[in-house]
Amino acid sequence: MILDQHLAALVVIVPLLSAPIIVLLRPRGLAWAAATATSLMGFAIAIALTLGVLNGQNYSYHMGSWPAPYGIALSVDALSAIVLLVVTGASALALLAGRLSLNEEINEERQPLFFAAWMLVLAGLVGILVSADAFNIFVFMEISSLASYVLIAGGPDRRALPAVFKYLVMGTIGATFYLIGVGLIYMMTGTLNLADMELRIHAVSDQNPILVAAGFITVGLALKAAVFPLHAWLPNAYTYAPHIVTVFLAACATKVSLYVLLRFDFFVFQQNLTGHDLQFSYFLMPLATLAILIGSGIALFERNLKRLLAYSSVAQIGYIMLGASLVSMAGVTASVLHIFNHALAKGALFLAAACLAMSCSGMRLNDIAGAARSMPWTMGAFVLAGLSLIGIPGTAGFVSKWYLITAVLSQGAVGIALAVVIVVTSLMAVVYVWRVIESAYFRTAPENALPLHEAPRELLVVTWVAALANLYFGLAPSVPVSLSSTAAEILMRHTQ
Repeated sequence: MILDQHLAALVVIVPLLSAPIIVLLRPRGLAWAAATATSLMGFAIAIALTLGVLNGQNYSYHMGSWPAPYGIALSVDALSAIVLLVVTGASALALLAGRLSLNEEINEERQPLFFAAWMLVLAGLVGILVSADAFNIFVFMEISSLASYVLIAGGPDRRALPAVFKYLVMGTIGATFYLIGVGLIYMMTGTLNLADMELRIHAVSDQNPILVAAGFITVGLALKAAVFPLHAWLPNAYTYAPHIVTVFLAACATKVSLYVLLRFDFFVFQQNLTGHDLQFSYFLMPLATLAILIGSGIALFERNLKRLLAYSSVAQIGYIMLGASLVSMAGVTASVLHIFNHALAKGALFLAAACLAMSCSGMRLNDIAGAARSMPWTMGAFVLAGLSLIGIPGTAGFVSKWYLITAVLSQGAVGIALAVVIVVTSLMAVVYVWRVIESAYFRTAPENALPLHEAPRELLVVTWVAALANLYFGLAPSVPVSLSSTAAEILMRHTQ
């Protein structure tokens, strides 16, 4: 079909053009409906792209018919397709679930601006995923970041303002580092196209600027992705953002930065810089291990549910980076697969938290004491998603952790130690998930607490869709596994 040729561009253009239209939609609920329809359209386009990729098709699009590297090129392969599914799916599910929640948290007059900003975040994130040009990645990165600050600060909680300021400062530093690195590479190669950049680096006689660029780009993207210890912006941003915004950003925002880090490092640096695979491993493996241990350790003692889940995300990012740091086919497959599976688990958990927030007086564990008696469906979804986060067999989380353990065990004595870390921190996840379950199921609500009630049906239905997706992709993981293994082949091909 002729339309298939334009899908890589449409997935960006649809949300980008919808944003200025949504600003004009003043009647109550119309802006939400338009944003939801746009997200569902983006999700449908992502599914179409994924089906094409699974059938062996790689999508390439040249804006204005100008060929790369002279024009702006867009491309979609297995790696970008699986993250596209995560981003568009997270946006669609969050908006479908969030109508009532956002009506409570966002002033009616500001809703068109809020949903327009949401569309800009979506357009920026998918633009990063389909762009084949290093500078355009930066442009889309800034579009999504600036709009994300609006979403996080858009709720009624004033504590979001210092949280978003910290996010802005660290995000700006990260983007600046990335841009400095790209500038250095452009200075040495004269191109911004990633594929062309990979070829021209071979002809560069002085590799020192390229090494410096690799450092700037890696640190900048690590800041954006909240890689430990550059994660300081993440816990408060997730905790104080509107609940549905947290669902969206927790499922996909850091994943997109990790995607750029993997693509840039494997496509541009691994093959061209001697010994870079060891540098990559020595830099990221210790940080990933510390992230897993410290993120899980802090989550054990957190009393705020959203903050607990935020520190859990720091640990889960560690799992993703640990797989990538192995620079092996099995490790990269596990890394990409965990991007998908963690988005399923954490999205469902934050949706359950949004359900609890509709009735409970706060998000502290004391506030949800006894909630399971009045909100059995909400807590049932939380338990199922929590099992996936832990990695219980039969859930999506188990599949990616199994792949990761298999990958690290091939590394000898170091691999055995890493496997122990994965198992121990999975047991730590049992403890902090159990703390929530224990409070909701086995503690009684305070005497002066208001009576709780089950979440609205539309929010509950979407929460269960997300929770059951963890079960489905745990029992039938062929699609994400196929995409992840193909993505790993693409990345590892550039290390040889």
